[in-house]
Amino acid sequence: MDKRAAFKPYQQNQMVFLPTDLNELIPQNHMVRVVDKAVETMNTKPLFDRYHGGGTSAYNPVMMLKVIMYAYADGIYSSRKIAKATRENINFLWLTGSVQLDFMTINRFRSERLKDIVN
Repeated sequence: MDKRAAFKPYQQNQMVFLPTDLNELIPQNHMVRVVDKAVETMNTKPLFDRYHGGGTSAYNPVMMLKVIMYAYADGIYSSRKIAKATRENINFLWLTGSVQLDFMTINRFRSERLKDIVN
């Protein structure tokens, strides 16, 4: 009797009619959701007060704070590695709303906006 291996379909370039809802891919009790809820309950007014207006629009500071806090909770401290995670890690993509951050943006946010606010 000749048994043949059976494989599940693999279609790497399969088109999807609707985009995947990242929310469905993150478990309800995942650390990224804990960080998201924790930051949402914080008083972020001192952070918003650091923005004076004018110039180019900035990324939402609450989103940026969530990214930094989740990165630290996940053991990622390098601005370049955090930026890479916002491009490649589904948890970071969910947290940012699929915004892909540049490492300089992350570095500036930490050094200029969070200075003396978060110790």
